[in-house]
Amino acid sequence: MTRSTYDAMPLDDLWNFHKRVESILQERLDRERQKLENQLRELTLKLGGTRERRQYPKVPQKFRNPATPEQTWSGRGKQPRWVSELLATGKSLDDLRIGG
Repeated sequence: MTRSTYDAMPLDDLWNFHKRVESILQERLDRERQKLENQLRELTLKLGGTRERRQYPKVPQKFRNPATPEQTWSGRGKQPRWVSELLATGKSLDDLRIGG
């Protein structure tokens, strides 16, 4: 199809075409990802590695943003921006602690 074919298409038809292409691409990417993961798993086994990656346990959330309660932080890793901003305003981590 040429560019002029797409330019002449009604917007609804063009949008539906876009959705179909997006769906096909997603399916192909999923199949390719699965194929590569299987190859990686086989190579890992051949080289004497373990079957699965190490699973880390879930860590409970310890801190909550009082202004936006759905924003939480476990206290591990880099501080989220909202924690840094609240600390800069004079709050302490104890002020943000869940259940404390």
